[in-house]
Amino acid sequence: MGNVFGRQGRVTSRVTDQDRAILQLKQQRDKLKQYQKKITLQLEKERCLAKQLLKDGKKERALLLLKKKRYQDQLLDKTDVQISNLERMVQDIEFAQIEIKVIEGLKAGNDCLKQMHEVMSIEEVERILEETQEAIEYQKQIDELLAGSLTPEDEDAVLAELEAIIQGEDITLPELSTDPLPAVPKGETGVVLVLSKY
Repeated sequence: MGNVFGRQGRVTSRVTDQDRAILQLKQQRDKLKQYQKKITLQLEKERCLAKQLLKDGKKERALLLLKKKRYQDQLLDKTDVQISNLERMVQDIEFAQIEIKVIEGLKAGNDCLKQMHEVMSIEEVERILEETQEAIEYQKQIDELLAGSLTPEDEDAVLAELEAIIQGEDITLPELSTDPLPAVPKGETGVVLVLSKY
């Protein structure tokens, strides 16, 4: 019937040589642990057998059995050391794999930074900062012009209104004059600036 989704070919294995090595080390460790259990059970049996031989008056056979037990105890200690070495080796390999991934991540990050630096050069950044500074200075000039059209009394009134808003107080605005403004003569091209006090 074939593949359901029409996908041809075999899926490639992602098992690395390091993965195989770790698996073999763990299998060897497990075999040593099984061997330890077997020896431990055998030691218990031989100890009980040595007691029975002593009760039966077979001291020489009991002594020989205890010597054999002592030798197997030493083998058991050696297997502990071997298991510890295998576990340390597994941890070292796993940590080395992590280190490789960290280095690959650093390399990818470095490549990304290089690409970003190619897109935005130092000259481009300096140009943008210069344009930003010019825009700030231009805005300051506009602010100064707007601020210069206010009289000191107007400035005080604006500051008082701002302070009242900050403190949440109701402010009373000054009374406006109801007198009509003078008419602007026709035909003059100049700008007429009318300043009036409230």
